[in-house]
Amino acid sequence: MSGSGVDPAPSPAPPRGRGPVVAALMLGMALAAIDGTIVSTAVPQIVGDLGGFSVFSWLFSGYLLAVTVTLPVYGKLSDTFGRKPVLIAGIVLFLFGSVLCAAAWNMAALIAFRVVQGLGGGALQGTVQTIAADLYPLRERPKIQAKLSTVWATSAVAGPVIGGLIAVYADWRWIFLINLPVGAVALWLVVRHLHEPSRIRRAAGAPRPRIDWAGALAVFATGTLLLTALVQGGVAWPWLSAPSLGLLAGSVVLGALTVVIERRAAEPIIPGWVWRRRTIASVNLALGAMGLLMVAPTVFLPTYAQSVLGLGPVAAGFVLSVMTLSWPVSAAFSNRVYNRIGFRLTAIIGMGCALLILLAFPLLPYPGEPWQPALIMLLLGAALGLFQLPLIVGVQSTVGWAERGTTTASVLFCRQVGQSVGAALFGAVANGVLTSRLAAAPVPGLPGDLDAVSHALDDPGSLSAAATDQLRRAVDAAVDHVYLGAAAAAALALLVLVLLAPRRFPVLAEEPGGDTSAP
Repeated sequence: MSGSGVDPAPSPAPPRGRGPVVAALMLGMALAAIDGTIVSTAVPQIVGDLGGFSVFSWLFSGYLLAVTVTLPVYGKLSDTFGRKPVLIAGIVLFLFGSVLCAAAWNMAALIAFRVVQGLGGGALQGTVQTIAADLYPLRERPKIQAKLSTVWATSAVAGPVIGGLIAVYADWRWIFLINLPVGAVALWLVVRHLHEPSRIRRAAGAPRPRIDWAGALAVFATGTLLLTALVQGGVAWPWLSAPSLGLLAGSVVLGALTVVIERRAAEPIIPGWVWRRRTIASVNLALGAMGLLMVAPTVFLPTYAQSVLGLGPVAAGFVLSVMTLSWPVSAAFSNRVYNRIGFRLTAIIGMGCALLILLAFPLLPYPGEPWQPALIMLLLGAALGLFQLPLIVGVQSTVGWAERGTTTASVLFCRQVGQSVGAALFGAVANGVLTSRLAAAPVPGLPGDLDAVSHALDDPGSLSAAATDQLRRAVDAAVDHVYLGAAAAAALALLVLVLLAPRRFPVLAEEPGGDTSAP
């Protein structure tokens, strides 16, 4: 029995009844993933209609921020009150935010409503992953995780394409309205087919569950200040400016206050055991490092493909999307590896391969052929599939039902924070390299940052052949340095696994008929 007073119980749906629930989970995952990217290609139409060009980046930042800071809160709520009510509330809130976004009358309103969407998206991401672990015993979890990985990757890559098509052939507001039928089907399936009455049974004499509202508010405020500093620093204001320093200092103060509040809370949102247990702490840190390195391919590879290789947006997207082909395949077969050699060693092999692949990127010839970075992305997807899924499956299998939501949310939270840190860090690296290379270039009048370079290369007639070549070489050098930084993040993940992670994960015995092995 856990400290939350919730008894463990059988899976929320029998094996024969899992199909509709799995369909609902996949639809929910698709909603959360696609809305993180679908707006990107419709920005010109949205800005043309609503204005607010100077703040449009908050359409992405606001959504990401809301998803990230609410993950720990929803994880704890799902452990306390059950997965079903949290998932239903998340879907309803997400759809409500979608309706509001479609009705937005100016950019400020649209940004605010994107935050509402993100508040629902946080419940979707964490709870979907947790229910997937509840539904399947250890030996079967790679199958559902591979399906969810495929849905996530496909949706994230397809988002910009769908958004662009809607913006061109329909009104941009349909970007948000198309969520309604998909979300309605997911909601109906959850309400109709997800059953977990015995899971929320209180133990005899256990105190009534209480929500740590002070802790939830502290976590939310700390995450908001930190992520705002990371996302907007170097973009909306310089890194060493008063806004950046003030936000970072405020996040440190609020972080310390959060620790004090959580230590005193009876049912803390982020319990201390999340960081006291070696397995959970090491997986959190390793996946945080993975979030850091993922910025290189997802953010900078499309710029490289268009600016250095001269590809169009569709072809550049294909260079990135090949990673989504190998990732789920590798993840699906990872159980054959970790059942033989264990979760930790499997993840070490995966990240070791990823480190070598990332180090190979700067060795590509200039300007090179499109198949070369595409091959690297194909191999990187296979390596990361072998790394991520064993860690998620392994850490979920070390806790009981009453701790699984919190554990899963902590893993996803660290991965999201890693991505935010990576975007800020590697953005500074890329702009620093560009500034240095262009300042030393023999051709005068060249732009000085990544955005200005992209605009200049989009209009080749404005530059001489020599200037264009200098710009392409500068972008090539900047992206090479970003991939070296990503390789450093991979090395950090390896160190965490080698030095901190236990050799064998302490997998708990499952219910009768489940798998009780401990890779």
